[in-house]
Formats: sequence, C-alpha cells, structure tokens
Amino acid sequence: MGIVDRVKNILLSPKTEWPVIAEETSSTGSLMSGYVAPLAGISVLCGFIGSSVVGMSLPFVGTFRTPIVAGIGVAVFSFVMAFVGIFIMSLIINALAGTFGGEKNSAQAMKVAVYSYTPAWIAGVLGIIPALGLIGVLISLYGLYLLYLGLPRLMKNPPEKSIGYTVVVVICAIVIGIVISLLAGGITALTGGSAMMGAMHGGAGSGVTFDKDSPMGKLEGFGKQMEEVGKKMEAAQKSGDPNAQMQAAMSGLGTMLGGGKRFEPLGLEQLKALVPESFAGLPRTGQSAKKGGPGGLSMSTAEAQYEDGAGKRVELEVTDTGGAGGLLGLAGWMGVESEKESNGRIERTRREGGRMVHEEISKDGRNEFSVVLGERFVVSAKGRGVPFEALKSAVGSLDLGALESMKDSGAKQ
Repeated sequence: MGIVDRVKNILLSPKTEWPVIAEETSSTGSLMSGYVAPLAGISVLCGFIGSSVVGMSLPFVGTFRTPIVAGIGVAVFSFVMAFVGIFIMSLIINALAGTFGGEKNSAQAMKVAVYSYTPAWIAGVLGIIPALGLIGVLISLYGLYLLYLGLPRLMKNPPEKSIGYTVVVVICAIVIGIVISLLAGGITALTGGSAMMGAMHGGAGSGVTFDKDSPMGKLEGFGKQMEEVGKKMEAAQKSGDPNAQMQAAMSGLGTMLGGGKRFEPLGLEQLKALVPESFAGLPRTGQSAKKGGPGGLSMSTAEAQYEDGAGKRVELEVTDTGGAGGLLGLAGWMGVESEKESNGRIERTRREGGRMVHEEISKDGRNEFSVVLGERFVVSAKGRGVPFEALKSAVGSLDLGALESMKDSGAKQ
C-alpha cells in the first residue's frame, strides 16, 4: 500500500485499518525507510523553514528567526531522534504486552509505534507557520486514540485493559518527548555556539574544547554517553536477540532519564525525617509518603500539610526524582530561566546560589516556592494565606544541605 493511502486510512478509518496492518508482514527496515523517513523528514523540513526562514513574530520585538546553522543542527538531530524514539517506544510496547494480557511480538509492536506517530508527523507540516504550533499539538493528540485502538488488535491484549496499557505507554512517550526537546534545545545552543567559535578559530575541527563542568562540557559528556548507548543498541539489533535489544533500550532510556546517571530513590523513612512537625509557624496536621513507578521512573515522595484553622495552610513536598533526575540536570545545564506576570501573579524560574528555584507570588495569597537540590531532589512549599517570603524562609530553614549531600546515594551502573 502506498504511503499516501496508508496515512489517509490510518487517520480517517483507523478501526478498519489496524486489522489490515496486523496482517501485513513489514520489516523494521521497510517501515523506517518507507514510512518514518519520508514523514519525519517532511515534518522536520517544515519546522526548519518555519523557525529559520519564516520566523516567529513577537510583540514589541519583531520577527525572530533561529540562526540557520543552529536550525540545521536541530533539524538533523530531530530527524535522527524520530528513529530512536520509535525504536525505543516499540520495545516498551512489546515489554509491557504481557503485563496487560497481550502477546509479545516485536514486529507488531514496531507497527503500533510507527503508525501511532502518524498524526504528530502530519501536524509537523504546520511548523512551517510557527503561529499554528498549538493546532499542531492538538492534532498530535489524535495519536493517543490511534494507540488505544491499535494495541488490542496488534498486541492482542484484552480490550478492557487497553486504557491502562495506553496510559503507561503514553507516560513513557511523554518522558522521551521531554528529553528529546531538552536535548534539541541544547543542540541549538551547541550548534549556535560552534558556529561562532568556528568563525573565530577557523571553523569546525579546530580543536575547540569545553570545561567539563560548564554547560557545554556537560552536554558534550552526555552526548558521548548517548553515543555509547547507541552502539550498544546497534549491536543488540544486529544480534537478533530480543532480550538483548530490550536491555539495551532500557539502558538507553535510563541514560536519557538520568542524564548519564541512574539512582535508586531514597527510602521513605529518610524523606519523612526531612518533614518537620511545624513549618512556617504552622503545626503539622497530616503526613504521607510513597515510593514507586515503572523502571527508571521510580521516585519517592514525602508530603505534609500544615494549617492553623484560621485560613492559613501550607503543603510541603520533598521528592527524590531518582532515575529521572537527569531531566532536572539537563534543565540546569541549559540554563532554563523564565519570568512572566499576569492577573496579579508573578512566576519565575531562575538560578539562585547554584540551585534552580521556581517562585509563584500572587496577590490572592496563594504562593509557592520550590528548589532543586543536587539536580535530583525537589523541595516544594505551596501556601495559602502565608506571605511568600515566610514560605521561602521556611524552606530555607530545612536541612537542605543534608539532602543535597545525598545526591549520589543509590547510584546504579
């Protein structure tokens, strides 16, 4: 079947198209070269034209365009990651099949992953006009429905378990998407910086190096780790051993989530010890803790509520992001900062004393202060009727140093 007909059928009549797909014998190579490459390529090309040629019009600023060199770097990276993302997602779908009463079948799982991504690639065409980006996001969400319909037909799980199966797969897809987006942002900075350095030092290959502790140095080191993961995945693919492929994929996912590191989250008793009996001048009225999550997403959290019965209330949360801490690290490496103000509310994300903090200050008395420690732990306090400075001071009174000193605790190979 031609690619145009397949796209039309999977989008307009998925209920009848999935059974047809289930009976087809399609190799991974043919799917990647005959379907993923053309659609992902068109999507990436449109995104490049939109960001680097058309540009985005900003109020009081004018039209902003991504530098051509940086745009090309992001385009190439995005195209490559389309294949990596599909491959990892297919392995996740296959690995979870038994959990939801289905049958493991790597070929069928690959087809589910590939065709469920169709709306996202088609929506990517709208990237040629950046202002239509939100519409593209909405179109991409149709892929969730395609996934929901495709799983029971190809992986043969009971229909009543499709919702749970879909949700878990989607969580993994979201995490992969976030990591890819963060890395793409780093590639923009890296390629933009390389262009300037090349101009000053005679072009690429001039021996430019980065301090290993600098944002560029850390990103460079992370890139080398991912290269090693890529080699392992390639070797596993060539071996034809499904178990080896799964282990390589999970290792790659863990590396992405952890920014090159993997951790077992702290035990609940360790976190509960950090939650005081009184906070911001209020007595503790409730407490809970939990630990869990699939594979590399395992986290642990201790929560507590404080109130005085006169309208003042604070919710304190201490979280160990465990194996997913790399997301925080990547955000820190790339200097993620933002500030906005609207309807009497101010939101800021910035670096303070080497730590990333998030602040929300509102005239209605609903305030929030969060701090990231060791690119792994998050301490967050949300208050009602408690001044922002009192909330921030209360967080500062906790033994943050002790928690930060445990940033390497539970490290895994």
